[in-house]
Amino acid sequence: MKRKSISYAKYGYIFSIPFVLAFLIFSLYPIIYTAVIGFTDLKGLGNTEIHFLSDPFLNFKNLFKNPSFIQSLSNTALLWIVNFIPQILLALLLTAWFTSNRLKIKGQGIFKVLFYMPNIITAATIAILFNSLFGYPMGPVNDLLKMLGLSKGPVNFTIQKNTARGIVSFIQFWMWYGYTMLIFISGVLGINPEIFEAADIDGASETQKFFYITLPNLKTIMLYMLVTSMIGGLQMFDIPKLFLLGGPDNATLTTSVFIYNQAFSGSYLYNRAAAASMIMFVIIAILSGVIFYVMRDKDAIKLKKDMRSQQRLIRKAEKAAREVAK
Repeated sequence: MKRKSISYAKYGYIFSIPFVLAFLIFSLYPIIYTAVIGFTDLKGLGNTEIHFLSDPFLNFKNLFKNPSFIQSLSNTALLWIVNFIPQILLALLLTAWFTSNRLKIKGQGIFKVLFYMPNIITAATIAILFNSLFGYPMGPVNDLLKMLGLSKGPVNFTIQKNTARGIVSFIQFWMWYGYTMLIFISGVLGINPEIFEAADIDGASETQKFFYITLPNLKTIMLYMLVTSMIGGLQMFDIPKLFLLGGPDNATLTTSVFIYNQAFSGSYLYNRAAAASMIMFVIIAILSGVIFYVMRDKDAIKLKKDMRSQQRLIRKAEKAAREVAK
């Protein structure tokens, strides 16, 4: 008797139904609705009447003429770059430190928990913490500067543009470097240990192993971190909003804070907020595509092309052989 094969694929579809329903209701519909109202004149709280504009791209044109929106774009890019570069460098340094077979750091679990802990603290708590640290005229940072003789009087850090941007960038860096480190450590642990053993036998130093083995094998992880960090950085909202409300003088105004202000802070310009959201969606999609293209595995692509060309040659040879046989 033939045994009837059991297909478990249907169970996968069944288990995915709750997610699909939740996505359709709570994600896909709002996305489509946001895209639609970006081409309308929808304004005001409780207004349900929607009229499409005669010039459908009017909201988008007005945004690019809005100095606050342009500044929010530059602020967002600057804040992300300033916190992302040191975040990656420190995460790689800590990864090399924790995964070194020669150093064999003791108590790694405690260090990893401490480094990751800022990531699980709520943004509101962190905003209150740094408001207290950089308080004016009295605060721990001002007291420390005075004690070290680096400041003659109290400094109001939150009214200086560059200082405010630096603090926000530092907070973002401090919150996320532990998470990035853990992702890199997981990637290193996935590398075949025989490669490192062979390098040790050949007398390779820790620096050589890091640059010639670890980094090349972390390329996919680096791509993932770069894309996800860029998406998160361009959507930066909680710290700039809760800590400085986008100030001083819009120095920490990000695009997400701008969108929130347009939609919910008195003006209720839902159409303009929706248009700004769609602009950010397009920017993120384009930048993600560029990153994937630049960091693509050229050797793998070349290997696939060579395999395809070989398959074509084999097919041509088989076709020629069949014609000769006829």
